[in-house]
Order: sequence, then structure tokens, then C-alpha cells
Amino acid sequence: MSIRILIVEDQPLMRRGLRTVLALEPGFEVAAEAANGAEAMQQAAALQPDVILMDVQMPGMDGIQATRQIVRSGLRARILILTTFDTEDYVLDGIRAGSAGYLLKDVEAAELCRVVRRVARGETFIQPAVASKYLRLLAERRREAEIPDDPLSARELEVLTHLAEGRSNREIAAALGISESTVKNHVNNILGKLRVRNRTEAALKARDIIDAG
Repeated sequence: MSIRILIVEDQPLMRRGLRTVLALEPGFEVAAEAANGAEAMQQAAALQPDVILMDVQMPGMDGIQATRQIVRSGLRARILILTTFDTEDYVLDGIRAGSAGYLLKDVEAAELCRVVRRVARGETFIQPAVASKYLRLLAERRREAEIPDDPLSARELEVLTHLAEGRSNREIAAALGISESTVKNHVNNILGKLRVRNRTEAALKARDIIDAG
């Protein structure tokens, strides 16, 4: 089954380039294109793509707003932010909006395709150069008592380690010999204890928490 992709990018030349790269990849289907966040929401609802490549700065509704709305709507699409901007605010806002990944536009075409496949499988991926900025921000907050008062259990630390590697609940369950529902419960407990909103934030915070433990 093909991975259906929606490209959201306000620059026509960039859209064409992305379409060309993705269309040449076996197992990929470019379902549609959108030039702003509002169009992205409409296309996502109508076409139900598997992955959305989302730019950040666009006229009208930007990519962060669109990501937040699409995630809240409950659509199945996984959102991969693809942008030229790696400032801490953009990274933090994109992750908190619910994106499954964050890439910069200088990424190689082969790497982009690999990450699209990972995101489509339910994994998360943050480009290392981008993750370092986020981790620096977490380190600053850690100095302000961000480490949770309610520590993670040994099992929760195991689950968090696998989660940080981008593994799905099914993969974590298989690795630890427990049920998917048990993994889901552990993940929910981890999110609450770490005071984060989603798996991506938890994955990025994992290094600090595990090191502290």
C-alpha cells in the first residue's frame, strides 16, 4: 500500500521540487498540494493522507496553527514539519502542536524519504541539529525544577527509552514482553509525570530524565 502524502508549502518552486522527489520514490503517492494552513486543513480532511509535509511560515494560517488544528481534529495524518527555521520557539511550538517530526529543508532527498517512511510507521523523528536546540531549552527549564517530583518507575524508564528511539506501542510491547494496552498506560503515566503533551516531547526530554535517574 502506498504512503499518501500531502505537501504544504507556499513556494511553488519548492512544492514542485518536493513533488518530483517524492513521486520518484517507490511506494509514495503525492495526494495533493496546499499553499497555506487553511488549504492544508481542507485537503487533509478531504483526502485523508498518511503523512503531511508541513512548512512553517506561510500566509494566513501558518504551519504551526494548521498542525495544531489537524491534530486536534483527530485526523489520522502524521505531520512532518519541513522548514528552513530551527529557532527554539519554532521547534518548541511545532512539537507542542503535535507534529511527529521536524526536518530542515537542507536535508538530503534520500533522508527525507527515509524519515517520511518512519513517520508513516508511527515513529517520531527530530533532526539532530534541531533536537540539540530543544534539549538546550529543556536543560534551562530543568534548572528551574523541571525534573518531576513523582519519579519514573523502572518500567516507565524502560518504556521511555524505547519511546525516545521512535518505537511504536506495538514495537515496545514486543521488546518488553507486555501488552500494547499496558504500554499505552505506561506512556500516559510518563506524559503526566514529565508534564509534556505528547510522545514527541517525551522522546526529546528522555535524555535529561534518564541521565538524571
